[in-house]
Amino acid sequence: MTIRFDSGCDPVTIALPKGRLAEQAVELFTAAGLPRPELDNGRKLIVESADRTVRYVMAKPGDVPTFVEYGAADLGVCGLDTLRESQRHVYEPLLLPFGYCRLSLAAPAGRPDTPLRYESQPRVATKYPNLTADFFRARGVNAEIIALSGSVELGPLVGLADLIVDLVETGDTLRANGLIETRVILEVQAVLIANRAAYHLKRKAVEQIIGRLRNYLTGKEKRENQDGGNH
Repeated sequence: MTIRFDSGCDPVTIALPKGRLAEQAVELFTAAGLPRPELDNGRKLIVESADRTVRYVMAKPGDVPTFVEYGAADLGVCGLDTLRESQRHVYEPLLLPFGYCRLSLAAPAGRPDTPLRYESQPRVATKYPNLTADFFRARGVNAEIIALSGSVELGPLVGLADLIVDLVETGDTLRANGLIETRVILEVQAVLIANRAAYHLKRKAVEQIIGRLRNYLTGKEKRENQDGGNH
């Protein structure tokens, strides 16, 4: 059953990150009864549902929290890594069951496993300078953070960095480049975020969306538990 908003209500704008997370979010939204957008292989950046109740904005993953904080979108989907790194002020009403991975510290395989508190200003390459700085600061380590936009694993290989902080899913990429995961900094999954003002100004519509998603996920979990108990 498709969700319906009050007549005359402005569309709810949802920012989606281009790529796999957007596809998974759309599948979830559709299963929960929200209007399904036609993503058109990412060519169209703004897609409105046929009934004009929901507008989807396709953004770069790192920009989704900014869109939501500043009100360009009422809701958004992003990874917890992106949200924490952005330090944007938004509501986080719901964790979503996809996008699982972890943000981890990694070191060259042959490097001595020195306790962090004894490290003397290690150089750390990462796409997450804020999270990385917070991690080392909390442990009293004066790390030099080297911000990169990609191929972080190259850091230790070319002498740019002693350590790296990056997303890890299977660990295959680390092992292929002679690195080992030493500490998990953050367990990551997708999260639904909401603009603080929209949560009040469009409260009924926003709560309908959040409620429909929450009810669907709760029901799905119950069904899976029942199926598991029947085996």
